[in-house]
Amino acid sequence: MNTESYNESEQGDVPAQSLNFIEQIIEEDNATGKHDGRVQTRFPPEPNGYLHIGHAKSICLNFGIAQQYNGKCNLRFDDTNPAKEDTEYVDSIMEDVQWLGFQWDNLHFASDYFQQLYDHAEQLIRDGKAYVCSLSAEETSTYRGGWNEEGKNSPYRDRSADENLDLFRRMKAGEFDDGEHTLRAKIDMASPNMNMRDPPIYRIRKVHHHRTGDQWCIYPMYDYAHCVSDSIESITHSICTLEFEHHRPLYDWFLEELGIFLSRQIEFARLNLSFTVMSKRKLLQLVQNEYVSGWNDPRMPTISGLRRRGYSPRSIRNFCKRIGITKTNSTIEMSWLEDSLREDLNKVAERRMAVLRPLKVVIENFPEGQVEELDAVNNPEDESAGTRKVPFSREIYIEQTDFMEDPPKKFFRLGPGREVRLRYAYFLKCEDVIKDDDGNVVELRCTYDPETKGGKAPDGRKVRGTIHWVSAEHAVDAEVRLYDHLFQVPNPNDFPEGGHFTDHLNPNSLEVLTDCKLERAFESTEPGFTCQFERTGYFHVDSLDSTSEHLVFNRAVTLRDSWAKIQKQIGQS
Repeated sequence: MNTESYNESEQGDVPAQSLNFIEQIIEEDNATGKHDGRVQTRFPPEPNGYLHIGHAKSICLNFGIAQQYNGKCNLRFDDTNPAKEDTEYVDSIMEDVQWLGFQWDNLHFASDYFQQLYDHAEQLIRDGKAYVCSLSAEETSTYRGGWNEEGKNSPYRDRSADENLDLFRRMKAGEFDDGEHTLRAKIDMASPNMNMRDPPIYRIRKVHHHRTGDQWCIYPMYDYAHCVSDSIESITHSICTLEFEHHRPLYDWFLEELGIFLSRQIEFARLNLSFTVMSKRKLLQLVQNEYVSGWNDPRMPTISGLRRRGYSPRSIRNFCKRIGITKTNSTIEMSWLEDSLREDLNKVAERRMAVLRPLKVVIENFPEGQVEELDAVNNPEDESAGTRKVPFSREIYIEQTDFMEDPPKKFFRLGPGREVRLRYAYFLKCEDVIKDDDGNVVELRCTYDPETKGGKAPDGRKVRGTIHWVSAEHAVDAEVRLYDHLFQVPNPNDFPEGGHFTDHLNPNSLEVLTDCKLERAFESTEPGFTCQFERTGYFHVDSLDSTSEHLVFNRAVTLRDSWAKIQKQIGQS
């Protein structure tokens, strides 16, 4: 795995911004001497799926804050739901964090604290702040009430501390079945905040845990385990997404009642991105129902999917910095993420010529058997990238879309009797068109002007169009996968009653081209290589399917195409 180290000074072209509200809170804490200027954050994913671009925002925030204030950031897996968790997810999450350029100070699991969490729960029972409830799940829901209806006390709420301790210990010993009892906090069933209506702390779950095995058959609920784990690690600023804002009073209640370190929960708006879904549950459905090839499918918004598609860590970090941190929910346009990648790769990616839909061209006045080596620039944005040699011969390939038999006015590419400039080579003029029995153009007969090497004519004549090409004799065969948005509407979650978010899947999200012709420089290409196919887009050698015998490229992102816009305008007129 290729990883890159990130430090806060590495800003790229992201403009300087004023302090966000989280930074303002930390600045105020430091000014008042709170925590003696110590800043301790954590990134606490549940290992029940692969991380997505929304998690990248949280990673950049938590690790970035720690770096900014010379603090520390832990990676902690909140592994309290063994039925949905797996070591596969643990490994993928650690890989994603490191690939993004970050390294945790300490690695923890909530399961590391199971005994402490249990002991604290017994303390709440002894203090009369928790009780064992024997209501069924359905009964518990009924007793809880609604938003406009107060809840009712459980008939088991007034059990004595001794009885509760006895039952809780027997729950731990495995005497009872799943769902037979729960341990609940004793707070206020009339609270307008539903989270404060005697929330569950522990439930019976006789499931094998990926780390603790069968040692435990009761597991803490997230709201309880999360805040106590923060406290155990002395987290100063517990940063989470906005949906946990109404959970904050419960977060504070647990810490205050237990009399342990008071971490401060701070909420920010999660990332919503157009043309995709950000729910782990929905992403899992896409994987399980085989709408995609897996969590790392390049169409997925997962970090592993983006990595496989060809996104760079720096482009994602810059994107996260550009969108900023707020307390207002909104949806970010996918184009922002794509532009971040274009801006990054434009500076660092080498250029290559690749013909995706080849059309054969025979240059009739170029000597048979002759090969000319031409100089090609590797990256016009980076002189240090140097140049490479590109072979030019009598037979070449051009893009089918670079020729039209009856071209419209603003089409400045090749047509009968028309002249174009071949990138790094010569002027080329179409003399004849060869068709098959069905009338399809299969070959062009052309001539070149040997006086126009480098793209300029001694007689001063102008040619407006420049196209790319590949020498047929030296061409490298490759498969190219053209990825587009996975969904065909900006908000896939907007569907009518009886519908499903998968109704909006884009049937054209993947087009596979198997007869692509690439220039000779690709002969020694390794998986992970990213470059620009000139005039086409940025492409990445697939990390899983590509081999030296069979190159596979994924389109990471397109280039801006003015002709496509013209075509669209023509179609709409």
